[in-house]
Amino acid sequence: METPRRVVLAAGAAMGAAAWATGCGGGDSSPEPSDTTGESRSKPPSTEPPSAATETGEPSASAGDGQRLAKTSEIPVGGGKIFDGPKVVVTQPTAGEFKAFSAVCTHQGCIVDKVADGTIDCPCHGSLFRISDASVARGPATRPLARRQITVTQDSILLV
Repeated sequence: METPRRVVLAAGAAMGAAAWATGCGGGDSSPEPSDTTGESRSKPPSTEPPSAATETGEPSASAGDGQRLAKTSEIPVGGGKIFDGPKVVVTQPTAGEFKAFSAVCTHQGCIVDKVADGTIDCPCHGSLFRISDASVARGPATRPLARRQITVTQDSILLV
């Protein structure tokens, strides 16, 4: 039996819409859910107690220590570095001051790709965010990048 043309066209349109929705932001201009602290809720809350540093300043050996991102020397003063795996950008606005933000643009969910001239830059639509607090320096984004929690111990930066 021959399939009617309209059935084939409708199926193709549905597949195309599904593919488009999985692209950059999927047309949804809202970022990933976050609570009032700006922490990402992309994974369920942990039942583990928060990790603590030992008296020497070294991270404790408990399971929830966090992910080591970089040595402090790898983050340039007045600049930053983007970490693709955890989708985080770490900046050092002034010497010894480290900040971390989501690398997911609040405009349409693209991943930022550059830290230069005091801004974190999104390649998709040109939004720029200040390295000091991730506030919008230039739109179309209207909201800052979400803050991420890091711990700096001696010469290591850990994502909590």
